[in-house]
Amino acid sequence: MKQGKEVENAESRFFTLLLAAAKLPGVRIDREAYLRSALARRCSEEQVRRAIDETPAAAGIPVDLLDKAAGDSIRYETAKVSALSAAAGVPGAFALPATVPADAAQYIGHMLRISQKLAYLYSWPDLFSEEGDEVDDATKSVLTLFFGVMFGTQSANAAVGKVAGMMAEQVAKTLPRKALTHGVIYPIVKKVAGYLGVKMTTQSFATTVSKAIPLVGAAVSGGLTLATFLPMAKRLKKHLAGLPLADPSHRVMDGDIVDGEVVEEDASFAPATPHHRGADATALKLEEPQS
Repeated sequence: MKQGKEVENAESRFFTLLLAAAKLPGVRIDREAYLRSALARRCSEEQVRRAIDETPAAAGIPVDLLDKAAGDSIRYETAKVSALSAAAGVPGAFALPATVPADAAQYIGHMLRISQKLAYLYSWPDLFSEEGDEVDDATKSVLTLFFGVMFGTQSANAAVGKVAGMMAEQVAKTLPRKALTHGVIYPIVKKVAGYLGVKMTTQSFATTVSKAIPLVGAAVSGGLTLATFLPMAKRLKKHLAGLPLADPSHRVMDGDIVDGEVVEEDASFAPATPHHRGADATALKLEEPQS
């Protein structure tokens, strides 16, 4: 009973951190502005326009080109979050009560930023609506799964693959909200959130220790952030790039028939299949996440 309560508290703690970080200025990425900026140097104006109106996959943009744009964004966000973390380590132990919560918030905020950027490049729909809106449950669930992928949890890998397969099958431009909030995916979301709540508490303790000595703490803190953020971002990039949703070869053309209906305009499409570069999308097991 006690262990169940601890898991529930860890889950609640993670969701609180996630929702608080999502309200920070600059955390929410404007999908249209980002795609235009990220693709303008590498794609034609027509491809950029179609990537914004539909998806990069529907625009026929090759995954290897998207990988380069994703790499640019990862380097930018990593440099930014590492610099901010190092700056927070400068004051030393006397300022810990003020700097550590702020450092944790900005770290999670940058995780949210890179998650959105990678999602939009690899043909996921807009995760947020207007800036002032609360984070809805479907968005909270999918972001939790993205974080789980970044931390290396196998159940999150499988769940993200399943969600992507649902959208590809249905030629959908929005998240499958029912599956993410009440269906087969939701128990995995809760389990991953509990795991992340524990994991982030452990990381916060390590960050606190690293900040105890002025100046030296700054170097250690910035280095620790670099050593954790970069591989996590790369892990999410690799997984999203390997899903059928990102593949421009999986497209429905005018006149094709899907589920007995004639498709009237191009759209991304791919069957829910485990044979892709990402994790097996059908292996939805409630195993203990692996770090």
